[in-house]
Amino acid sequence: MDDKSYVSLEQRLCLVCGAPFDTGNLLLDKRLRASMKRHTTTGWGLCPEHQKLSDDGFVALVECDPQRSGSPAEGRLKPEQAYRTGRLIHLRRTVFAKVFNVSIEDKQACVFVEPGVIEQLQTMARPAAD
Repeated sequence: MDDKSYVSLEQRLCLVCGAPFDTGNLLLDKRLRASMKRHTTTGWGLCPEHQKLSDDGFVALVECDPQRSGSPAEGRLKPEQAYRTGRLIHLRRTVFAKVFNVSIEDKQACVFVEPGVIEQLQTMARPAAD
């Protein structure tokens, strides 16, 4: 049975992994009507694990399937349109700027990439065999 209440626990979805996480905030229906479920998703954010990595100077590269993702408006894929494949990698912001020859804002925590980009970066990082 799904009981409704006039209070709810706020949750957000992680931009990087897509998992819901608790924010610790309570939501209240101003009219005190039983209109909310136990948890209410209010938007996007970073889960504690990915927030720490972002604070430590990393940017997440999240692999998305372009065939299953929505069509990007103005060349930018929105988080709700991205079909995440589950593969991701974290790069330092300075390394990201050198590898991709583009700067990234400090507040930007992740970038959606096409399949194959992560494998190419991993092959670049492996030492050559003698």
